[in-house]
Amino acid sequence: MTLRDKLKNKKAVASVIGLGYVGLPLAVELALAGLETIGIDISPEKVARANSGVSYIGDVSDHDLSKVVKKGKLRATTEFESLASADTVNICVPTPLRKTKDPDISYIVAAVKEIQKYLHKEQLIILESTTYPGTTEEVIQPLLEATGLRAGKDFYLAFSPERVDPGNEKYTTKNIPKVVGGLTGKCTRLAVALYKTAKMNTVPVNSARVAETVKLLENTFRSVNIGLVNEIALMCHKMNINVWEVIDAAATKPFGFMPFYPGPGLGGHCIPIDPFYLSWKAKMSGFEARFIELSGSINSDMPAHVVNRVAEALNDRKKCINGSKVLIMGLSYKEDIDDTRESPAHEIIQLLQHRYQQVFCF
Repeated sequence: MTLRDKLKNKKAVASVIGLGYVGLPLAVELALAGLETIGIDISPEKVARANSGVSYIGDVSDHDLSKVVKKGKLRATTEFESLASADTVNICVPTPLRKTKDPDISYIVAAVKEIQKYLHKEQLIILESTTYPGTTEEVIQPLLEATGLRAGKDFYLAFSPERVDPGNEKYTTKNIPKVVGGLTGKCTRLAVALYKTAKMNTVPVNSARVAETVKLLENTFRSVNIGLVNEIALMCHKMNINVWEVIDAAATKPFGFMPFYPGPGLGGHCIPIDPFYLSWKAKMSGFEARFIELSGSINSDMPAHVVNRVAEALNDRKKCINGSKVLIMGLSYKEDIDDTRESPAHEIIQLLQHRYQQVFCF
């Protein structure tokens, strides 16, 4: 039976590598759609909790997780040998930046090397981890083809960027459109077929490189606009202008303006990181992405601005900086989530501790 037939009849065995904020919701959706799904993670704790039906991801309910686990549609494991029986493999692993702001795709490479051991004909591999344009073709394809199998002929390879927004109750893994780009037309069609099995809306594009760049554009757009409004906030502060009133008034224009709001810096798994994947790849091609670098510099300076504003507020109230106690309320990078990755709160706390020594977090 071909992979297309298996997907059509829901006889395919799906697998997801990485059971974090992207992988677990995807695995649950595939399982809810009726596919036998295997979740793979190197964390025994995550595997144990998934198999017990207790969710550790805010966007996945205990009800949905326990439902598919009890029905035998989803099982989690730390063993990559289970890939041998999988018809589809979605890679959902972290892609952080090194301290030098260079891409770190070591988690992707490690996952692909495990897939390589169990790769077989009619298997579909989809990378969802955010990365620089060309990763699918330049890194993953050669590793998998070292087995002697050929992409687009013996197995199928595609990229479909994750677009998860943690804590967003309106837009979830289920209803956020899936951009899909394969190495060949057939690769794209089969990847689309997998997501359509779970009734996801798909947006096919002509190549994996296009799909890789789509995600980077989305988050670069946000980073640059946040950098712009943060610079406007700094400027308004110097000129004694209420930046919030300026933005609210500008937002009344029904066209040509989209409001962004200043903040203490960038946080989360995407916006502080993804634009630098794009600028790094651009440099490799001899192009300088000036907007990306400038907005990154402005946004990274915002924690220091926050600390300076704290000092100004204390001085306005005739309070001595040295010996003051500072309370930090909220450590996540946005409201109503428990995710503190890349949160500017970390740097703000460090800067405050250097000045005040007594800093309390809530």
